[in-house]
Amino acid sequence: MQQPTREELLSWDRWHVWHGFTQMAEYEPLVLVEGQGCRLRDLDGRWYLDGVASLWCNVHGHRHPRLDAALQGQLAQVAHVTNLGASNVPAIQLARRLAELAPPGLEHVFFSDSGSTAVEVALKMAFQYWRQRPQPRPEKTRFLALAEAYHGDTLGSVSVGGIELFHEIFRPLLFPCFRAPAPDTYRTPDGVPPDQLTPYYLQQVENILQAHHHQIAAMIVEPLVQCAAGILVHPPGFLRGLRQLTRQYNVLLIADEVAVGFGRTGRMFACQHEEVQPDFLCLGKGLTGGYLPMAATLTTTEIWNAFLGRYEDNRTFFHGHTYGGNPLAAAVALANLELFEEERLLESLPAKIERLREHLERISRLEHVGHVRQCGLIAGIELVEDRTTKRPYPRPQRRGWQVCLQARSEGVLLRPLGDVVVIFPPLAISLPDLDFLCQVVERSIAAVCS
Repeated sequence: MQQPTREELLSWDRWHVWHGFTQMAEYEPLVLVEGQGCRLRDLDGRWYLDGVASLWCNVHGHRHPRLDAALQGQLAQVAHVTNLGASNVPAIQLARRLAELAPPGLEHVFFSDSGSTAVEVALKMAFQYWRQRPQPRPEKTRFLALAEAYHGDTLGSVSVGGIELFHEIFRPLLFPCFRAPAPDTYRTPDGVPPDQLTPYYLQQVENILQAHHHQIAAMIVEPLVQCAAGILVHPPGFLRGLRQLTRQYNVLLIADEVAVGFGRTGRMFACQHEEVQPDFLCLGKGLTGGYLPMAATLTTTEIWNAFLGRYEDNRTFFHGHTYGGNPLAAAVALANLELFEEERLLESLPAKIERLREHLERISRLEHVGHVRQCGLIAGIELVEDRTTKRPYPRPQRRGWQVCLQARSEGVLLRPLGDVVVIFPPLAISLPDLDFLCQVVERSIAAVCS
């Protein structure tokens, strides 16, 4: 078959490929053809530092020999078998390893294929659990989530999402959800000092639980950081407080660690920072090191037991995914987790996190940087028209996107969240590359916002 020309590829990309979260009327193709380490090469031979870990999922860099070998080795065995009533060796081993690594008590693993589906699984399990537990509570049908939450793009995960720009158009299709304020540490409530933010926001959650706990099946939260909301970093103790409140009011807790899991916050899982044991742990993105689509929902034996019974009891979880537990994805996920140990990746993170903090401290002094937020190796830099009043730029100016285009011209790939410039590199990034990334971000902000 004759290979398409460069012009054909660009034309087909514009016309045939419908890109997610992209206005196709304005789309300018960027076709990436090769990866090595933390860099990617485009169709024209230009190399870029991958500053967003290929949408927050790459861990050890591109084309890591161990991950490549794991994938190739599994190809020599079998590429796919169903997970519905059957299993495969890598998926079994991966489930065991995840149960060992996760917060205590999460011993049962349901595989799916994306972060959205991992959340969807948790929502449906929580709903069904209350009908099938030894003392059924069928009235518990509702969910509690935070404002500005993002939990994926399926209708269930959108229902618990709270970003109006993304979700409002679908409102007629969604189930209603109780909503607590997002614990914002930048645009804070009037009269609430910084040291009182945690109790203030927890009180807002408790007000809802007090009034409606008898209806609420579960609360869902992105532990420590609401990433798609603009890297909103929660105040210390908020997550631990949520766990205490949900236990007090007999509500399950779903921890959505799709973005923040697998070392991104400096610990393997974000929940571990505040020693929180959720009832569900949703994983995706970094699970396979950024190689293949795979997700997992972990839960407790108490919840697992509510689904056990005879065939005719219809207690089965009637949910499944064609590629759930795919052996190729499971094999590379196992190798990904082995690399955390072999390369002592978590031990390398404090130096990188501190270096990022130093760069952010300097960047925060730029005239149009209103706020910088960091949790581990995640950072958000919010651009504003006026620092004193925190007035944002008019949306049509797209300052965040302009900064990212400027950075691309200097060899760094970034993707903003509105006017929040996001730094989210592979965990394997070197200190010199991290310096380069932050210096380019600084220069790009200065050039676009001067």
